[in-house]
Amino acid sequence: MKIHNAFRLGLLGGLGVLVAMAIGGAIGTLSTILTYIGAALFLALGIDPSVSWLEKHRFPRWTAMLTVFAGILAVFAALIFAVVPVIADQVSNLISSLPDFIATISRQSWIQDTQKNLPSWINVQQLVDNASKWLQNNVATIGGGLLAVGVGIFGGVTGALIIFILTLYFVASLSSMKRGLYRLVPASKRARFSDLAEQISASVGRYVVGQGTIALANGLLSFVFLSIMSIFGLKYPALFAFVAFLFALVPLVGTLSGSILISLSTLLLSGPGVALWVAIYYLAYMQIEAYVINPRVMNRAVKVPGAVVVIAALAGGSLLGILGALIAIPVAAAVLLIIDQVVVPRQNEL
Repeated sequence: MKIHNAFRLGLLGGLGVLVAMAIGGAIGTLSTILTYIGAALFLALGIDPSVSWLEKHRFPRWTAMLTVFAGILAVFAALIFAVVPVIADQVSNLISSLPDFIATISRQSWIQDTQKNLPSWINVQQLVDNASKWLQNNVATIGGGLLAVGVGIFGGVTGALIIFILTLYFVASLSSMKRGLYRLVPASKRARFSDLAEQISASVGRYVVGQGTIALANGLLSFVFLSIMSIFGLKYPALFAFVAFLFALVPLVGTLSGSILISLSTLLLSGPGVALWVAIYYLAYMQIEAYVINPRVMNRAVKVPGAVVVIAALAGGSLLGILGALIAIPVAAAVLLIIDQVVVPRQNEL
């Protein structure tokens, strides 16, 4: 090889590396926006079956869209208005009594009983006093942390609003987006590709509806049980039911994480007796959800083996966080569908 050819090859290779790095940097910079777009498209595919069902019953598409979105917003508004006053009241009380919070917890009888079973060299009261002094000396720092949390919540609300607006646009133009995508495929393969794409989008839609149904069942049953337990001293049943609903939207680990959080919060706020009953309830409910509710709902949505569900959810969560855990199972279902209808038939023809 001549020298100038080698130089040209090295120059082109270096430029290729620089372009690849620039593209990677641009993707990293746009990661938040790409996440918004992915979440909105995922939600649009989940909402589209309901809109299409109303269209089949002689609703114009815009009327069907308004009806579905009004129903979704009504449900979330009811949940938020039931929970936000409780959260605001508790945050206000916490800020006003922050230095005495640990001392208040330590006065509960079950912690005093624990002190009796500890060695004499462990002084719980001294630990509480030290914690109170630390809180008094670091109120400004904690206030700044609370401000940062508030800014984070505001950013989350802004992101949710962006996703909601993008979802509106995607639902309105989903049919035209599909037709535009199908036109990019060669005419000889267009029918097969469109049929496979429709099956995948329908599977994603059924999955979103199924996961939402499971989360709603968890939230409603939690609200009923926790409301009953409020007779025996449990506090904030509506708040904990809302937490159970939100966590249950995340597949595989959501219900477990929410159950642990609710049980530990109940232990601190209401004592070990009530917390034990709450923990027993969620242990029983998780078995029912895993072996009764989840299989019945998901078998009608996506048919994915249990081992693939676990692997997909773990991989998706590691790569993209909560969004990855949400979309991992429908992506796995789409891959299995492509293997079953494209790869396997080609292998059989060889």
